[in-house]
Amino acid sequence: MNGFTAACWQFEVGSLSPAQHLERLGGALSDLSAKGCRLLVLPEMWFCGFSPTDLRSLAMCTPDILARWRDQCRRASVVLVGSMPEIEGEHLFNTSYVVDGDGAVVGRYRKTHLFSPNGEHKRFSPGQSMVVCDTQWGRLGLLICYDLRFPELSRRLALEGAQVLCVSALWPSMRIRHWDLLLRSRALENQLFVVGCNGCGRDGELVYGGGSAIIGPTGECLSGLSDGEGWISAELDLDQIESVRRAIPCWADRREDLYGNLLKTVAKECPSRSSSEAGT
Repeated sequence: MNGFTAACWQFEVGSLSPAQHLERLGGALSDLSAKGCRLLVLPEMWFCGFSPTDLRSLAMCTPDILARWRDQCRRASVVLVGSMPEIEGEHLFNTSYVVDGDGAVVGRYRKTHLFSPNGEHKRFSPGQSMVVCDTQWGRLGLLICYDLRFPELSRRLALEGAQVLCVSALWPSMRIRHWDLLLRSRALENQLFVVGCNGCGRDGELVYGGGSAIIGPTGECLSGLSDGEGWISAELDLDQIESVRRAIPCWADRREDLYGNLLKTVAKECPSRSSSEAGT
């Protein structure tokens, strides 16, 4: 079997200081490594959340945290994925980093779809590229929260050879059914694995819904959580991807002659945006 154990750690983001979250993460990586885990996905903005007004100053912590991640991953031999604020010049990004089991930074993805109803597009700059990266345990495609609603991005990642889509999120409880449906849909339509890690707990009036899940290439939930803090893990057999694609040959039966340029040639009016909504 060409496989490994993947895990999600669902917790209340921003409930501790960045240093305390980082210390807690070090212990978690050691524990998970001892249990045979080789990939860990964290929630979106895992050490600070969105509430702080000083996100730019908190983003100054990210390079040091990333350096600590590298050391922690090297000692635990675990691949780590999670989103943090990133500063470059005048721009603030919501960036998902991938650190390999040897401590190398092998991926950096800046969130491309910013959730305008809660003003995320006013605080952050959008990324301009998708990211698929090679790790010791497979080829990972990266998404952050709202990205999950855009099937075009997931399909592009799959076409670039992603075997596992890793989704870091802060998805609200009011739309947690969407989260569950979209995780399953992205796995089923692309016939690959999806590891979706959501935050939980309250952030002002907003409650994050938890519901972290690991989904297989036929859309089945291999492991899932409810709305509290906790861990899930599942064995990912990467050979299953090809066997599923042979059994139901969606990839071989695609009609690129009909829809290959669809996104370039079809334009539709976007619905009006409402600033009264919150969450993803």
